Amino acid sequence: MRKLLVVFIFLLATGIARAGAYDDIIAAASNGESATVVDLLKRGMDVNTADRNGSTLLMIAARTGNYSLLETLLANRANVNRRNQYGDTALMLAALSGRLDVVQALLEKKATLDPSGWTPLHYAVFGGNKEVVALLIAKGAKLDARAPNGQTALMIAAKLGSPELVQQLVDADADMDLADYDGLTALRLAHQAGNAEIVDYLRKVGAVE
Repeated sequence: MRKLLVVFIFLLATGIARAGAYDDIIAAASNGESATVVDLLKRGMDVNTADRNGSTLLMIAARTGNYSLLETLLANRANVNRRNQYGDTALMLAALSGRLDVVQALLEKKATLDPSGWTPLHYAVFGGNKEVVALLIAKGAKLDARAPNGQTALMIAAKLGSPELVQQLVDADADMDLADYDGLTALRLAHQAGNAEIVDYLRKVGAVE
């Protein structure tokens, strides 16, 4: 009986220690404390440790732009294509946050460029970063990939009122005449949102109503 009690206490202490280490590594990654993260990894924490939303250490580093930590995680074979509970990947979060160097590093590690549903290009347009958009296009991102609502990157840019991104996507040969699942084209979305400059531009380059 005494032996069982000792084993139980040991297991309980181990569980508490692991829970503490889990909280510590997530907090350290979120706060940019790379040295603490590295130390905990050396002590045996999983490189793919994720927070309660399923966002891994790599996703946190990508979202916050912690490039040095990102490099360490990639060197330790972190899963570049894992998704959190919202369906986000590290590449998508980096694209949304406009982290050009992080996007480049993830692409070099074969991060998926065109996952199903929302894509890094959609997120880059939401983030409004033309350099990230240009990089994704140069790497072969599908210009007309549809988000769950049927909208393409061009439709999103037109709706959000981003003339530079609209022109960038049109110049890359995005299809101007596609409609989303509600039957709305990029031109109609721009008109609906009151983005007159984009409406004029799309009409000028031959987009259909």
